[in-house]
Amino acid sequence: MPGYAVPSKETSQKTKYPDRKSYIYRFVLRDKQGTPFSLERPREFLSRKSIERRRRQNLPVDSTDLPVNPDYIHMLATAGTKIIGTSRWNNSVLAVTTDTAAIAPLRRLGCVKECTMVWQSPDSIIPLSRHYNYHDTFNSWDSVKTSPYGASEKQIATLNGMALHKKGYTGQGMTIAVLDGGFRNADKIPAISRIRKAGTRDFVYPPSKNIYRETDHGTKVLSVMGTHVPHIYIGTAPAATYWLLRCEDTRTEQPVEEDYWTMAAEFADSVGVDVINSSIGYNQYDHHYGDHRYHDMNGRTTLISRSASMLAGKGIVLVCSAGNSGMGSWKKIVFPADADDIITVGALTPQLVNAPFSGIGPTQDGRVKPDVMAPGSPVSVISGRGTVAPDIGTSFASPIVCGLVACLWQAHPEMTARDIIETVRRYADNYATPDNIFGYGIPDFKSALDSLPKNRVE
Repeated sequence: MPGYAVPSKETSQKTKYPDRKSYIYRFVLRDKQGTPFSLERPREFLSRKSIERRRRQNLPVDSTDLPVNPDYIHMLATAGTKIIGTSRWNNSVLAVTTDTAAIAPLRRLGCVKECTMVWQSPDSIIPLSRHYNYHDTFNSWDSVKTSPYGASEKQIATLNGMALHKKGYTGQGMTIAVLDGGFRNADKIPAISRIRKAGTRDFVYPPSKNIYRETDHGTKVLSVMGTHVPHIYIGTAPAATYWLLRCEDTRTEQPVEEDYWTMAAEFADSVGVDVINSSIGYNQYDHHYGDHRYHDMNGRTTLISRSASMLAGKGIVLVCSAGNSGMGSWKKIVFPADADDIITVGALTPQLVNAPFSGIGPTQDGRVKPDVMAPGSPVSVISGRGTVAPDIGTSFASPIVCGLVACLWQAHPEMTARDIIETVRRYADNYATPDNIFGYGIPDFKSALDSLPKNRVE
């Protein structure tokens, strides 16, 4: 995402990339013939929770769920390559090499449909800040005695989210995956470390030694949903369980990050998450290699958006930031915000108008984007230093909506992912006259909750 990586405060000078010159290639395979996996035995590649989520929504396990054929992976794993990831949904394999000559014979394999270079190591990088200090207590002035929600009250109230919490729907039993670039000090800051976490995974190559010492962007996103410190800060889904998945490489911006994102989304599916928050997106890459165009914005052309468009069919609601390109030359939403059957979130100012940086629609095939709007300029977050602070961006508007989506679904578990998406749109204030700046408007979660049948499934 443009502007995602923040240069180090110690120095803005670049340093030499620490590893050997290397390249990553994406191999798209022709088929899954001969795979040892079977749709009759889904427990071999999906968790019980993932299968149950599909069963509850009457969704089939299909051929896209089958893992990549291990024989094909073996054929691509030569002396000159190392396999670093696969996508079962796109039937693709990522391989890294230091010798591009090793790729030529692999392109000619009968199982290979396409082969594209998606990453090359840079000559130099701007290091991120290595300040890991944090506060283990809040300042006295952070406490708001008149409000249980503290700093987060206004942003949740804008969407009438308290109505869900007052009825006991705070995300309990729901699992949310956070796809981001790092979660600095989320294991140490008391308010963040107490958030219920199912686990962490890193899909970036080379992987971080510790995702809790990377950027704090994911920490801020997580704080908006999971924090529960009365009178200081309460998030939108404080009782939910969270997977923290790193899929954004903050050192470079290259097409392989769409593969990382897809791998993270597939992992989230396999472990049974209900909702995904993605506050990252792409349209332009380093050296303009693999840049996207406006005509790609149809939810099907780019790899990341094809993957995102599959999530509702797996029973997952994706809540995605619209992107912060509104004031730049691009102006539009970024990928995968163009995907089908997701909730794309734009940013509001305190005056409840769109923030000028918030990406706009429509998609190339004429669908309304963004879907809904939420506070984003500014948003109160908890930073990687453990302080309550204002920040701006659609990155932080998205988790406000995401947490409330989880709470609404907790209240009505009989609903499908597509039901939830349509309900959030329907009970937004611009639903009757949607446009390409404001989408369907500001969702009203109280109206959404009140409108649904009372005889819900417990």
